[in-house]
Amino acid sequence: MTSTPRIWHATVLTLFPEMFPGPLGVSLAGKALASGLWALEARDIRDSATDRHRSVDDSPAGGGPGMVLRADVLAAAIDAADGASERQKDRPRLLMSPRGRPLTQSRVAELAAGPGPMIVCGRFEGIDQRVIEARRLEEVSVGDYVLSGGEIAALALIDACVRLLPGVMGKLASGADESFSEGLLEYPQYTRPQEFEGQPIPEILLSGDHARVAAWRRAEAEALTRGRRPDLWANRQVQTRPVQTRPAQTRPAQTRPAQKRPKNTTDG
Repeated sequence: MTSTPRIWHATVLTLFPEMFPGPLGVSLAGKALASGLWALEARDIRDSATDRHRSVDDSPAGGGPGMVLRADVLAAAIDAADGASERQKDRPRLLMSPRGRPLTQSRVAELAAGPGPMIVCGRFEGIDQRVIEARRLEEVSVGDYVLSGGEIAALALIDACVRLLPGVMGKLASGADESFSEGLLEYPQYTRPQEFEGQPIPEILLSGDHARVAAWRRAEAEALTRGRRPDLWANRQVQTRPVQTRPAQTRPAQTRPAQKRPKNTTDG
């Protein structure tokens, strides 16, 4: 008996479920969603509130501005989402947060290769630290800036993952030959017309010599990365640096001093 292949499934916990699918409903992601290559569920955190006002937040302990999402309400929302899909219980639990670890292409590839994440979208001043720890939420950042909520960040993360799913992009090479795939920014791209406002396409790209084109693209990608993202370039240099092995040290051969032959007392 063959098992049904698992569909990549993203669950988003948010106070604004109407924001989804949003841009994920158009272009490549939208076509893939409509054809069943992946699935999206937006769940309203307020559905787990217990009072008649559907309250989800309260003032921060210790004082200060703004409001904080309550631990009990959000924990209940996470548990309800887990219980709604037995097959997805071991999926990553992410919290979009400016204090999280930066999202990288390698992490995106890991998430795309899994069952699909549960993503919590914070609002206000954040969420109660206790639910982060109790529900083992992995904090993820999409940049060193602050958004009004985690929804836009969640859309970006899901889009980055979906485009890597099998069957979403037309050519598999499209995902392997782009920025960050090898720790480099992508080389410049050109197309028709051959000349635009006095600027021609670089001649080498029209040469038909695939080896020269590949070498040119590599050099351009390295130059762009060095100039625009010295952090990426430095990290790449560390990763590609050959391991230095110390040559085995051998002791110089020691010559034993010549021993004097004892004088033979019987000699003349």
